[in-house]
Amino acid sequence: MAEQTAQPLTTADGRPLREALAAAQARARRRALLLVLPLLAFVLLTFLIPIGYMLKRSFEHDGFAASAPALVEWFAANPDFDPADPPEAAYAALVQDLARMQVEKTTGTAGTRINYSVPGTISLFKKGAREAATLSPPYKESLVALDPDWAKPALWRGMESASHVYTPEFYRVASDMKLTDDGWQRAPERDRIYLYLFFKTFLISAIITVLCLLLAFPVAHLLATLPMAKSSLLMILVLLPFWTSLLVRTTSWIVLLQEQGVVNSLLVGMGLIDTNGRLQMMYNMTGTIVAMTHVLLPFMILPLYSVMRVIPPSYARAARSLGATSWTTFRRIYLPQTLPGIAAGSLLVFILAVGYYITPALVGGADGQLISNLISFHMTKSNWSLAAAIAAMLLAAILLLYWLYDRLIGIDRLKFG
Repeated sequence: MAEQTAQPLTTADGRPLREALAAAQARARRRALLLVLPLLAFVLLTFLIPIGYMLKRSFEHDGFAASAPALVEWFAANPDFDPADPPEAAYAALVQDLARMQVEKTTGTAGTRINYSVPGTISLFKKGAREAATLSPPYKESLVALDPDWAKPALWRGMESASHVYTPEFYRVASDMKLTDDGWQRAPERDRIYLYLFFKTFLISAIITVLCLLLAFPVAHLLATLPMAKSSLLMILVLLPFWTSLLVRTTSWIVLLQEQGVVNSLLVGMGLIDTNGRLQMMYNMTGTIVAMTHVLLPFMILPLYSVMRVIPPSYARAARSLGATSWTTFRRIYLPQTLPGIAAGSLLVFILAVGYYITPALVGGADGQLISNLISFHMTKSNWSLAAAIAAMLLAAILLLYWLYDRLIGIDRLKFG
């Protein structure tokens, strides 16, 4: 019998099966891409591009470079100049740029840029720009006679740094560094505010996370074990804050906790405190912690509830039947099964607490401000680039903690719902 030649498998319309399957998979991939394309565009436009722009602005500032082209050119041609004794050519370029600033009315922009690293230079630049047209060679002697600060090495170091559009200077400032005559050095103790606020923000966020966990655990347990009717009512109470404006909730705490507020009046009425000894619970760190704990509590309850509701009650009954005490049953049986919810809720609350600024701004006062409030201040009233640098450092710190969490515990153990 002659051997029969193996024929490739085909579809009903005669196409090779392998080719048909490849075409079907390609269509499925294109369809899936079209389905997720709106989400990808949304993430790109609202998340990745703003973060990229923020990172770019943290290095970029052309306030001085665009206003002093002659000095920028001189710095580029003389990178090894001595800030303690700049030559006459440097002063000549500076006078030329000061005269240009006066004509183009950019003195304030240039002076403000230098003022970020060398405080007190705005008035110096304005005075120099007004007199630049009347100065005559030698320009070094003329400028120093006008104001001795023009000879300070710190000023020339600051102008050299600002002559570059892209500079890491703002990260140095955000790290409590100060530009001196000898270069960048650690700022005096009284001037160190940024790293202290970073530490304070992370400490307060950790305290709020612990408080939320302690308060949320029994509530989530009740939600998971109560009958459906009572559990639904309790869930409505948990979700009720989401239906109320954050501003309204924060303002309500002001009414409750202020010196003449409801809580103090109630304590005075009960005779627990004297009317002259009312508690200071508002416009300080206490107000910030209380208000933020209330705001972020649901974000801890919901992940815990999602884990607790699927834990079989038979596990605890089996442990008790084998002689385990209530504490042993909780510690050895129940608590380990809730760890994914604890991890998810803690991570969520901590990250949200680190970035909050509305609540601390309203109830924290001067003592209750966090690093986010300083970012908001610089972004709206001071220095956009410095605000971007602080925000980038905050983002890097959170990503580092996230990485450490993944290495020590594992992101795969998180369970949000």
